[in-house]
Amino acid sequence: MTAPVQEAAPQDTGDFAGDCTRYARFWEASAVLLARLPAKPARNAEQALAAEQIKQAARDARGRFLSAHVEAVYDRLTRNRSRFVRVEQLVYDAASLVPGLVPTRAQVAAESELLQRDKEGHEIDQGIFVSAVLANPRAGRHLCHAMLLPHPKTAEHLSGMGRSGRVDLGAAEVFGGGKASYVIQKNPRHLNAEDASTLDAAEIAVDLAILDPLSQLCVLRGDIVESGKYRGRRVLGSGINLTHLYRGKVPFIWYLQRDLGIVNKIYRGLARPDAAPDDVTGNTREKPWVAVVEGFAIGGHCQYLLVMDYVLAAQDAFMSLPARKEGIIPGAANLRLPRFVGDRIARQAIMAERRFECDSAEGRLICDEVVPQSDMDGAMDRVVEKLTGSGVVSASANRRALRIAQEPFDLFRNYFALYALEQAYCHFSPALIENLERNWNAKGRKLD
Repeated sequence: MTAPVQEAAPQDTGDFAGDCTRYARFWEASAVLLARLPAKPARNAEQALAAEQIKQAARDARGRFLSAHVEAVYDRLTRNRSRFVRVEQLVYDAASLVPGLVPTRAQVAAESELLQRDKEGHEIDQGIFVSAVLANPRAGRHLCHAMLLPHPKTAEHLSGMGRSGRVDLGAAEVFGGGKASYVIQKNPRHLNAEDASTLDAAEIAVDLAILDPLSQLCVLRGDIVESGKYRGRRVLGSGINLTHLYRGKVPFIWYLQRDLGIVNKIYRGLARPDAAPDDVTGNTREKPWVAVVEGFAIGGHCQYLLVMDYVLAAQDAFMSLPARKEGIIPGAANLRLPRFVGDRIARQAIMAERRFECDSAEGRLICDEVVPQSDMDGAMDRVVEKLTGSGVVSASANRRALRIAQEPFDLFRNYFALYALEQAYCHFSPALIENLERNWNAKGRKLD
């Protein structure tokens, strides 16, 4: 089978309605050409090259279309920013509004049945779209605001928190205890790893902890795990579930849902729908956060430490960001880690796999206090009392003052405009598969 011939892509832009028609027609024709080729694993070299050329031409056209019309698209999806749509829904609403701009839910669901290496990478188009939204100041700020609102399912659990002071969400648990609300991340079979099955529960638990009227601060801790040499003890977490990633079970939008949602909520608090969460007035409901590092904080769990107000660690615990060995970008660590350890050590951690022992000079630049594991519960109680003993009236003010100096809202937005685009290509790169097979023995691991 010879390579199909690509028709000329639109090279200019005009009125929105006309461009929707012209570009959608081109994207449809591109999809037809791609469908004529064998499935990705069965392509020869010529067919593989043709497929990549078809996809790249379509992606270049998406970039041109969005450069001219991203604000118009976003305003139609949000009724001129009068309604909030979370990023994981926005990408599918956009598929209905402008056919071909991003994949449909059915397309993504079909690809989710494939190994990561066998996917076409349709979700890269989601990254192109979200990147353009975030790069636009008006649309990007509004989307960040949407992701700081309580999760749509949080409200149904508020009464349970009020009745018993505890809500078990499966992959996360939240409960009150004295002056603190405790969030426990739970995936004990997989060293508390994060994946598509854990994210909603973790975010709802964070919402509930912040909304708990009886607590003054929040504590993030890992559950007791069931496997490996850490069996029977707590670990904070091992980051993204690499087996799920290799098997194609981690959707691309997961990364953005996580960092625009749960991680940013810990850092900036919960927003209100009637007030933008800007740098000066704040307009968020927030509390100080303490992280407890037991065993290890790897990857995404190390990233959590960079938005905490206090980090308590066990003497034998370590932290690492093995994203280079995975072939992805470690969330906002590139933005935040240099503030703690300096640029050179941050580069060593992100690009050369430098590991931090919590009880080391470099580790103590991230960890505020390091104690024996046997003293962890008592130390946790002491930290809560120390941070609340004189009240936390000024805590939100001081957190905002630190944020405006270190990470203003638009800096965050611009960082994730780049991240959305680059992570999309990383997520579907051949290097990711090679790294997982070489460094994780991914071929030999079962899904569950």
